[in-house]
Amino acid sequence: MPTLDEKTIQDFDNQWTRYDDNDGWYASLDLFSDIVFPLLHTDDFTGKSVVDIGSGTGRIVGMLLESGASHVYAVEPAPGAFEKLKNNVGSMERGEDVTFLNKRGDDWTINEPVDFVISIGVIEFISEPSATVKRCYDALKPGGEIFFWLCSYEGNELYLALVQPLRKVTTYLPHFVLILIVQLLYGALCIYRLACKFLPLPLKQYIDKIWWPMSSNKRRLVIYDQLNPTYLKYYRKHEAIALLEAAGFQDIEIHHRHSYSWSVKGKKS
Repeated sequence: MPTLDEKTIQDFDNQWTRYDDNDGWYASLDLFSDIVFPLLHTDDFTGKSVVDIGSGTGRIVGMLLESGASHVYAVEPAPGAFEKLKNNVGSMERGEDVTFLNKRGDDWTINEPVDFVISIGVIEFISEPSATVKRCYDALKPGGEIFFWLCSYEGNELYLALVQPLRKVTTYLPHFVLILIVQLLYGALCIYRLACKFLPLPLKQYIDKIWWPMSSNKRRLVIYDQLNPTYLKYYRKHEAIALLEAAGFQDIEIHHRHSYSWSVKGKKS
């Protein structure tokens, strides 16, 4: 019987082998800048070694290379996604500056400490992330920094009232049924976006600035990504901070990005 995390890894393996391309705003340096700001800037990664936890098909790896990272360690546990990751990054400029690790977030090793560890949209899919966060701490140089982006509970209360009951069903559905539901929700969200132009509705800023600039395929993927994985946690502010504190990180900073997610940064002493 697979564990909760093993099932979630398999869900993402199925997802990333189907949706393996990275293009447009979805994979842009501008979006990366928006994700890490104001806690970091893209040029903070210039000349730095970075571990990316949960690399998927290489979207964030590409952003890091474009930011000027000297070397990226791409950690991805799902075997099918790992092959897509290697293929995608192999075709990138400076793809040779990436080391691929087909490991879980709590089970990878590298030969020398790094300047940064980042994980964007991954930790919330790990049921017990403490071992992963500690592994990140141990891999950093003294003074090295960690950056996590997490889905937040605060700001998403209305959304969660709708999606959490739905997830009790969608996490069990076959792919062809799930994509039909995604298509229906996509139409509803397009209507919601129009309503946001006239009313101060929740998630207006996120929809206009982050979701809508993506291609229509990537907008649908964002919806799919919320409904497909077996495990998903929306973090409260104190939980996001405690995640880093428990591993020993200091100088922790947190930012409520577009009022729907947490950007959190910490430093190894």
